[in-house]
Amino acid sequence: MPNFSRRGFFKASGSAAVVSVIPLHQALAGLQTERQHQPPGWRENGRVRFRQDGIPKVTGDKVFAIDIRAVDMPDWPDEQAHAFLIRLPRTDKIFEGITVEALEPELQPDKLVTAETLNADQIKMVEEDFYGAFFAERGQAPTYLGQPAALLVYHDYTRFRAAKARLKFNEDALIWGKAVEASERTPFGATRYVRIGGETRDAEDEFSPLKNGTLFATFEDNKASWPAEGQGDWGGKAMDLSAELRAELDSPPAEWEVYRRHYSSQYVDPAALEPDNGNAWYDIESGRLHVVTGTQSPWTNVDHIEKMVLSSRFELSELRFHPGYTVGYGQKEHHVFPYYVALAALYGDGRPVRLAMDRWEHFQGALKRHPFETDITLAVDRKTGEFRSLASDQRADGGGVKNFSPSVGQVSATALQSIYYLPKSDLAVQVDASRAPTAGSMRGYGTLQSMVAMELLVDAVAEDLKRDPIELRRTNVFRAGDKNTQGAIPGGHLRAVEMLDAAADDPIWTERAARKAEYEKAHPGYRYGVGFSCVQKDYGTGAEAALVQLELTPEGDLHMRHVASEIGCGATTSQMLVTERLLGKPADSVDFAVVDWPSLPLEADNTPYTMTQEKQDELAADPHWVPRITSPRSASNSAYYFTHATTEAARLLFELGLWKAAVSFWGEGIGGGQAGPLHVRREEAEWRDGYLVAGGLTPLLLTDLSRRAHERGYITGVTVHTFNRWAWATAEFEVEGARFEAPIDALSVRWGEGASSDKKSQMTDAGYAFQPRLSVRYPPVQRNNAAVTYYAPCATLVELAVNTGSGEVEVLNHRSWLECGRQIVPELVSGQLQGGIAMGIGHALYEEMPLYEDGPGNGTWNFNRYRLPRAEDVAVWAQSATVLEPLSATDPPKGIAEVVMIPVVAAIGNAVHHAIGHRFDRTPITSERIKEVLR
Repeated sequence: MPNFSRRGFFKASGSAAVVSVIPLHQALAGLQTERQHQPPGWRENGRVRFRQDGIPKVTGDKVFAIDIRAVDMPDWPDEQAHAFLIRLPRTDKIFEGITVEALEPELQPDKLVTAETLNADQIKMVEEDFYGAFFAERGQAPTYLGQPAALLVYHDYTRFRAAKARLKFNEDALIWGKAVEASERTPFGATRYVRIGGETRDAEDEFSPLKNGTLFATFEDNKASWPAEGQGDWGGKAMDLSAELRAELDSPPAEWEVYRRHYSSQYVDPAALEPDNGNAWYDIESGRLHVVTGTQSPWTNVDHIEKMVLSSRFELSELRFHPGYTVGYGQKEHHVFPYYVALAALYGDGRPVRLAMDRWEHFQGALKRHPFETDITLAVDRKTGEFRSLASDQRADGGGVKNFSPSVGQVSATALQSIYYLPKSDLAVQVDASRAPTAGSMRGYGTLQSMVAMELLVDAVAEDLKRDPIELRRTNVFRAGDKNTQGAIPGGHLRAVEMLDAAADDPIWTERAARKAEYEKAHPGYRYGVGFSCVQKDYGTGAEAALVQLELTPEGDLHMRHVASEIGCGATTSQMLVTERLLGKPADSVDFAVVDWPSLPLEADNTPYTMTQEKQDELAADPHWVPRITSPRSASNSAYYFTHATTEAARLLFELGLWKAAVSFWGEGIGGGQAGPLHVRREEAEWRDGYLVAGGLTPLLLTDLSRRAHERGYITGVTVHTFNRWAWATAEFEVEGARFEAPIDALSVRWGEGASSDKKSQMTDAGYAFQPRLSVRYPPVQRNNAAVTYYAPCATLVELAVNTGSGEVEVLNHRSWLECGRQIVPELVSGQLQGGIAMGIGHALYEEMPLYEDGPGNGTWNFNRYRLPRAEDVAVWAQSATVLEPLSATDPPKGIAEVVMIPVVAAIGNAVHHAIGHRFDRTPITSERIKEVLR
């Protein structure tokens, strides 16, 4: 996904537009220059009392884009226009165009925008292969159900509302030609991971993706074509080893038992309670475009909107982008809707245009979770219970547009091993294109589909081998230092075994037989069951990049600028607190969702996944170059990756500025002052009750240190950039004559008010001075094949009851264990855990949609047909959880927003088997499916 810096883009295009990104709450404050501070009392006894976005949300402030009208935005015209999309609910006929004859004369649109309109105005979707075209073309069959065909703009609400209602649930505006048969489409991608380990877990792998490479299929007649066996290159060797592995599974050694199972995971809507929406105004006279929307990827949105308009007939002098708070679950990560919002504004005749889906439209047009079909073959040593070999074949349906489908498939395949060590494995996955509405990066990103399958299989194996399911897991658990199915050793100490030990001793598990007998005796017509599952999920994408700026005023106020945006997980609250350990206080004021970084001018071609090692080495010689400017808000990336960037910025601000100020205080007087007789080390310093203390020296307040730093021209602000490709980039810098190395790849600094004229003359980048790195070590591009090196584990025990008459499942209780490193805000971790479990229960028991003509693409789906779990379904008052204590005070936090929803799904499946004796191989386990097996 190309994602140039402003500077790089201007150089490439020869065009320029001023770009500014102002978080919505600041825009509504009149774009005031005074920085926004936290309200009094937001912390008490060192703990956060409420989220930084909490009071605005609960008091009804307009912080979500869906609440915004033109009258709310400073400097916008008050007159609000409205627009809606016409979508195509079928793919079996040729689309011949749009007609508005069904609308009365007074309901005719003020603007009708179609593919022909955009062609004439030279407007094209940026990254069309990824997002699809804006509108279906006349004379062709629609590509997928729900494909947009036209945009209708109305200058007033009354006519807009009436026209939209008139065209809803019918095809009166659509002109159809002859019938056509569906044609098979080329799949979006297919990938294969082959690993053959050494003689022992510690030995070098014979072959692995990390060591040798990952296989990507080409397609001939829409069929995957892998490298030919018997060839001398590494691809041919991989296929030779794949064939040998599968032949061995077909004719296994005598001591092996081979299990083959098929599992199905359904098509799901993320059901984010804020549907896709936005409001935008194109000022024709000035060429200024304003966009308000909810998004998880503001940087990408700005980049693509800018390119889209600059390549069209429309003038663009300035782009003002206002991301609101939102709730995404991945549905607003690289989603296409912000570009339709910007497009609508271009055809508003100078009026702000609001484009907002209702829930029917959201079901029809928003991103979905991929359905998967998974075949697993697992060989187990009958005597020891050890897993010996694994082969899998997965097929997923990506729907009509590619989006992140290839990546979702890859992540699903590499997650299939769950918490288990596999000596050898062959994991193949293919994601198909179809006529279903597009699937994308929904929470779990393919891992739920594969790990649930593996966890269901492990319980089936345990039953067949007459082993305790948790004990079988302990026998095979992945431990620190082991290699994953890509041949990479994950970072840190892996703690899933601690969860297995805790669950094995829990009364829910140890007393399950007695509880079953007791419950069923007391509740005739019900069957009681207990189930368990434990998984570990990666966090991050393998190309994580972030920027953070921290700056102190002479009065000691700490201001932060950060790329993080609020999507409901609380990242904006947690990042403010990260500074406290190194700077003695949280940030006083913040700018989030920042995409303009004039204080750190960088360039990127944003090909971190595909560039060659030679190209990376060449580009890295430019100190302004980085592999990627910033990441979207996804993949549970804020807790670890964003915290790393914030921590490094705070560390450098302390070491380069505040520590010098402290030493200057302690060294005042003859003989080196109070510090003279002592030997003071910087690493001994710490903050206590707002004071910096070290080595028995006088405690110092941050306000005094900030004032001194400004008076003497010490460093009072830093901006850093970080990059991680399953390991951190590190670079060497020289600042004020001192050399140091840090896990960052770009740095700029700001000196205080008393700085020399020479230093001030260097601060030419928005008041900062860029510090060219002397050298840099980026993780090698081959490390892309590691696919993951960071894991967070989670385990869940479930108690449930099955009504043998109705087939309904009642979740009575669930207990979870989670390891997330050092918690930044425990309350946010608790919220993620509870919310994730509720979503997992929905996936396990309730949520499902047809893929094609009867599914959401026909425009008739809403919550009247789609059941979400409610409080009564999730054991809200009985649930409990344990968060493992960190191993040390310096444990980094881990991303857990996705892993928490996964084990409960398999635990429910295993509990249903314990209750009624039937193993389901597909989700959801609905009451109808239960009744079928109980007949």
